[in-house]
Amino acid sequence: MQLPHSRFSQWVDGFITRLGDALSWIWLVLLSVIVMNVTLRYVFELGSIELEEIQWHLYAVGFLMGLSYAVVSDSHIRVDVVREKLSETTKVWVEFYGLILLLIPFVLLVLFASIPFIEYSYDLQEISEAPGGLPFRWVIKAMLLLGFVLLLVVSIARLTRVWLYLFGWPTDDSNKRDEQVSSETTTTSKGANY
Repeated sequence: MQLPHSRFSQWVDGFITRLGDALSWIWLVLLSVIVMNVTLRYVFELGSIELEEIQWHLYAVGFLMGLSYAVVSDSHIRVDVVREKLSETTKVWVEFYGLILLLIPFVLLVLFASIPFIEYSYDLQEISEAPGGLPFRWVIKAMLLLGFVLLLVVSIARLTRVWLYLFGWPTDDSNKRDEQVSSETTTTSKGANY
């Protein structure tokens, strides 16, 4: 399904795509940390709390930043058994109501709840409870806020695309097409007068 773009959605999609491409390297870093941790533990019998915590920090950053990328690339999970039988317009209506009734309210709820969660961690200068664990626990908790802010922006950009499809407001491309058709019609009608 091809949805029309607005300037806002083009900018957001481009930014999130570049961010997602850059952050995709985090999975290679995570894999390297896991291999290093397993090697240290089972070959050299050296456990490392820091490496274990770095693993879930990297996973959290990759997952939370990947949410917005999944919406932009349209690779998030859908109920395809039902969806494939729907017409294009029905699919867009389902997406419209899904965005305004489910996704955006949920994202706003998470954002609202995450702010005191992060503030509390920052005020305490929370550190890991594990001996030898990582400090600055508030930084990883702030990734929740950042990830969901990006998801909110992407959801609004997606909503503009769905809105354009359903309600036919002209995009920049359609305005240019209309101007081109109008000028061609004028040229043709002038030629007919001669």
